Amino acid sequence: MSTATYELLAASSDHVIAVAMAFIGGLVIAGALIWAVRVGMGVMERDTHHPGPEEQPCLPDGGPVRETREMREPDEVPVAVSFDDRLLPHELHRARTRTGRHQQRPRWQPGSSGGFGSGGLGHV
Repeated sequence: MSTATYELLAASSDHVIAVAMAFIGGLVIAGALIWAVRVGMGVMERDTHHPGPEEQPCLPDGGPVRETREMREPDEVPVAVSFDDRLLPHELHRARTRTGRHQQRPRWQPGSSGGFGSGGLGHV
């Protein structure tokens, strides 16, 4: 295209109308977005009460809660001998483990093996 073609396109009224329509369309979209934000802010204002800083949860009087460490052992499900002895769902426990009888952590003893594949001699 030559310079004369650009001048002709710039001077044509169709081009001016297209630019004006694009500008008006942009204004409509921007106005719709501003309206949507204002409506959202109004909905948030009418929403349920949000707790203030004084209503937030706070630490207990004894200080922060620390983790507890305990040894667990499996809670085996009894085997049903006959159909009449079957377990019903309400008879099952919530957890599959329970607190162990022995709370001493197992320690490594000299002469015992290491982890699987560690290359140790094992029990000799």
